[in-house]
Amino acid sequence: MNTYKDLIEQTFDFPTKEFEVENNELHFNGVNMMEIIETYGTPLKLTYLPKISESIQNAKTYFKNAMEQHDYKGKYTYCYCTKSSHFSFVLNEALKNDIHIETSSTFDIPLVRSLYAKGKITKKTFIVCNGFKRELYKKYITELLNDGFVNCVPILDNITEIDYYLEHVKVPFQVGIRIAADEEPKFGFYTSRLGVRYNDIIKLYEDKIKDNPNVSLKMLHFFINSGIRDTAYYWSELTRFIQKYVDLKKISPTLDSMDIGGGWPIKTNVFFDYDYQYMAEQIVKNIKWMCGKNNTDEPNIFTEFGSYTVGESGAVLYSVLEEKLQNDKELWYMIDGSFITQLPDSWGLNQKYIMLAVNNWDAEYHNINLGGLTCDSMDYYNSEAHQYNIYLPKPEKTVQYLGFFHTGAYQESLGGYGGIQHCLIPAPKHVLIDRDKDGNVTHRLFAEDQTEESMLKTLGY
Repeated sequence: MNTYKDLIEQTFDFPTKEFEVENNELHFNGVNMMEIIETYGTPLKLTYLPKISESIQNAKTYFKNAMEQHDYKGKYTYCYCTKSSHFSFVLNEALKNDIHIETSSTFDIPLVRSLYAKGKITKKTFIVCNGFKRELYKKYITELLNDGFVNCVPILDNITEIDYYLEHVKVPFQVGIRIAADEEPKFGFYTSRLGVRYNDIIKLYEDKIKDNPNVSLKMLHFFINSGIRDTAYYWSELTRFIQKYVDLKKISPTLDSMDIGGGWPIKTNVFFDYDYQYMAEQIVKNIKWMCGKNNTDEPNIFTEFGSYTVGESGAVLYSVLEEKLQNDKELWYMIDGSFITQLPDSWGLNQKYIMLAVNNWDAEYHNINLGGLTCDSMDYYNSEAHQYNIYLPKPEKTVQYLGFFHTGAYQESLGGYGGIQHCLIPAPKHVLIDRDKDGNVTHRLFAEDQTEESMLKTLGY
């Protein structure tokens, strides 16, 4: 008999650093998933907090190694993109690692205020303020600057944004400029809607920054929607960006930093192959080489890692409610949750995650489709990143449990956490998993299942 365990071990290099099986039960980062299910039930979202710190420290090490290898003179600063997950437990864990923050909307600033009030950040923490800014966002940024947040850096998204700060900020302050990069050739349009056109950047600096004693240009900001990947498109855009930095530095002595926005990818399948150290080395090497060629001081490098910071810490666990054979060959496992509401990227972007059985690894396996609870025909999951079909054990008498892993970025906010979701499917409970000072696993409930009363209140009943 070919078991599910045989299938996984023959298909992948398994077990991995994060996944192993003991007594036919899956362990994620050394945590027995069946024990979590037995304690809290399903459906269940979880966050393994130590993974956040591990990812941050890994990135810092990659860039430290790259800078030492190439004798790079600039410094490296790690920023976390709050939009990937705004939860307090994510920020509390991330900020243990001497990092800084990138914001993207008005209501990130009250979050910043709360973190400062609790002593999680200081007025010297970099607050890189991105996004197209309506007046309230600019007002909140201005208040931070006037209150002494000396490293709050509004990133100018258009040529008129700075006018508000020049009128309302009463202390010397720094700004950055975001470049409107070209999108990938397959994208729906040619140039990003965000940022300032390449041809307008020097004019913006000369007209509104250069001769104003209250403002200085600190940073040039670059963002690639596809993230930092080893492609001709990425290296071409990065080279173009570095050249613009070099040109701007010639007339702007205060410019000393570049933000290479666009994050590192995360593991979305067990076959994942991405050389983080190589990419860090190539980025540092390219910047150093172009600056050296143009007799330009090497800039400080900022990165904005969101999904990379929090993505691999998350998982969603389900149980199979029923097995349905809909024709001669299409077998469905109906789960006790919804992909549309709880893993919206799997529906909206066809995003694949690592999907593995939690129990019954010694049972036979078969090809199945996974169906969610909403009435929408698109609420399903039927393929993996590495192959068309998906397989799960065929249990005889026990309930089958399964998990989707590395789901920690964006899914709660996109799914409308705590609000109204498709077919009124409630948000599942959320559990935080940590380790104490002796390395022992601890876990606690962050949020109960969303109640029907809370949904009725939101709906005005």
